[in-house]
Amino acid sequence: MTQPGEASRPHIPLQDRLRRLLDGPAALDKRALLGTLYAEVSRRETLAYAAGWNDALATVRRGPRRAPDA
Repeated sequence: MTQPGEASRPHIPLQDRLRRLLDGPAALDKRALLGTLYAEVSRRETLAYAAGWNDALATVRRGPRRAPDA
């Protein structure tokens, strides 16, 4: 399940998002930069984890697959 507004947000590859953070117009101090990077990576990990669970639940709901000769 996605977070509110997540579906409408365009997908930006992580590498591009990190590049924007590093090369952005506002200079961040080390602590702020690390905090921002951590939040971004953590958000993406959470979305990937949730997507994996959604895939697993969909597989379980379909039921076990049986061999044709069983």
